[in-house]
Amino acid sequence: MIRKAKIEDIKQIQKLINAFAKQDLMLARSLNELYENLRDFWVYVEAKKVIGCAALHISWDDLAEIKSLAVAKNKQRKGIGKELVLTCLNEAKEMGVKRAFVLTYKPDFFKRLGFKRIKNAELPHKIWVECIKCCKFPNCQEIALLKLL
Repeated sequence: MIRKAKIEDIKQIQKLINAFAKQDLMLARSLNELYENLRDFWVYVEAKKVIGCAALHISWDDLAEIKSLAVAKNKQRKGIGKELVLTCLNEAKEMGVKRAFVLTYKPDFFKRLGFKRIKNAELPHKIWVECIKCCKFPNCQEIALLKLL
C-alpha cells in the first residue's frame, strides 16, 4: 500500500535509502533532512514495514524533483518503484507542476516511464544547492532526465 510518510516511518526510510547509499547507488540522507522533508515522501508499506519510498520536492514554480526512490532489494522488479514514481507524478500534476526531473544512476528505469535525458546544465542552478554538500561534487555521474506533465 502506498501512502504519505509519517514521522514513525523516518528511521525505516533512512535505513532503506542509506543501504543503497553505501553501495554508491544514491545519496545518503540524514535523519534531520528526512524529518525536515517528511511531507515530500511517499512510502510503500507491507506488514507495517516500509519497503519502498520516493519523494516529490518542488524546486521552482513549474518544476519538481523526484528523489530518494528506493525499494528493498528483495521486493524489486514487482512494480513498486514504478507505482511510487507515478504517485509522485500524479501529486505533481495536482499541484500544477508542469515538469518533473530526476538525477539518477539508473536512467533506463525512468526512460521507461517517459522521462527524457537532458543536459544537467538545462536545469536551474537552484537545484544544485543539495549537490554542493555531496562528497561526489563536482565529479558527479548522475544523469538528468525530465518529463513534461
